[in-house]
Amino acid sequence: MPRDPELTAYLTRFAGQDEVLARVERETRLLPNAGMLSRPDQAALLTILARMLDAKTAVEVGTFTGYGAICIARGLADGGRLTCFEVSEEFAAIARRNLEAAGLTDRVDITLGPAVENLAQLPDTPHIDLAYVDADKTGYPAYYDALVPRLRPGGVLVLDNTLLANRVLAPEDERAKTMAALNERIAADDRVESVLLGLSDGVTLARRREP
Repeated sequence: MPRDPELTAYLTRFAGQDEVLARVERETRLLPNAGMLSRPDQAALLTILARMLDAKTAVEVGTFTGYGAICIARGLADGGRLTCFEVSEEFAAIARRNLEAAGLTDRVDITLGPAVENLAQLPDTPHIDLAYVDADKTGYPAYYDALVPRLRPGGVLVLDNTLLANRVLAPEDERAKTMAALNERIAADDRVESVLLGLSDGVTLARRREP
């Protein structure tokens, strides 16, 4: 969602972006897919959530150049692990370089291939503390279905772009229709308590209810 550049700079100043993240942002801005980059304030929220959850097991679907992965990994508890699923070999290679520069390769694994297939290989038991999804939008329902049962009680799933530039208000294309239907389904899902925030292009937080 377009935002005033001055306001974006103001929000970035308060997001605690260090030189490592600033470099990742600068380099990512040069790529054709730069619009997929996480906003600094939104990524900072991921760090805070990981710390609040004392997260030891985290999952990211859609890693791109690793900006969000760095922020999640920085918030993990001692001994914590982040598993990233990325379909693009090119982006996975960039993310690995950025994670290495951030000194975080000891706590992050990047798995190449379709996320749905790789998510199915995770243990079925509820064990994930924090999951973040920022990938192909038509795949969101499948990612949601795979991740919610694997969240431990109190675990949190974060989904990005759940407003799709406000197109969910009057969905016409497949992506908007898929997201609008998923938003309705999440709100009605008794397994979670959720909120759709008007942050950036829409961020949904879904917390797995206690048994």
